Amino acid sequence: MAPETTRLKIPVEGADHAVTVTVVGCSGSYPGPESPASCYLVQATDALRTWSLVLDMGNGALGVLQRYVDPLKVDAVFISHLHADHCVDMTSYYVLRKYHPTGTQPKIPVWGPKGTGKRLAKAYDLPRKPGMREEFSFRVYGDPVEIGPFTVESWEVDHPVPAYGLRVSAFGKVLAYSGDTGPTDALYKIAADADLFLCEASFRECDDNPPNLHLTGLEAGEVATKARAKRLVVTHVPPWHDAQTMLAEAQTSYDGPLELAVQGAVYEL
Repeated sequence: MAPETTRLKIPVEGADHAVTVTVVGCSGSYPGPESPASCYLVQATDALRTWSLVLDMGNGALGVLQRYVDPLKVDAVFISHLHADHCVDMTSYYVLRKYHPTGTQPKIPVWGPKGTGKRLAKAYDLPRKPGMREEFSFRVYGDPVEIGPFTVESWEVDHPVPAYGLRVSAFGKVLAYSGDTGPTDALYKIAADADLFLCEASFRECDDNPPNLHLTGLEAGEVATKARAKRLVVTHVPPWHDAQTMLAEAQTSYDGPLELAVQGAVYEL
């Protein structure tokens, strides 16, 4: 039986449309005992239907994703970068779409850094052509993307491989997602006045941390404060750390609504 879902709502007066964010996976660097690696389901309901976007598909995410949405009804996937804890379950998603007993599934768009299609084909030991291109339409980040009621904007962030933070808007509500990054001014654009800021904090201030890789809890709070984010959710804490340390650090630099990401949390914007 699936664990009970935690529902954390952000009420908005006069909202005519529902926009929700579900934490499918939030464990940093590898799956933990309480959560898969990075994966977030963003949904918006208009007069026609519910639209579903998936941000990242890390280790173990596809199994848990099925608690919240039919994977065949996902409209698009956005991969922040090509480290396994953010993309490797796309190989399982490929199998689901290719061999589903209901028959051939339409391609869905997958945005990511240059080389995403090649990287995922290699991960599943497929030939480069066609790779997974019969199941997914791979696209490279650039101009803003519009899907149903959503607009998705991307900025390159600071990580050892090409990596992107995302700003997802619908019906005037904004989700900001840092992806994996060290300190960078791009985060202020991503998180500016966001209703919800999902920000990684993988490092502790007390450690000698390598540069250009991740944020500390203190740095996540500083970004949220400077960007005027309305709510901060600290995520991507590796299982080898006590997540409360990152939360405590963020509390010293951000005085708005703040919590740790937990698997199953649902935020209503």
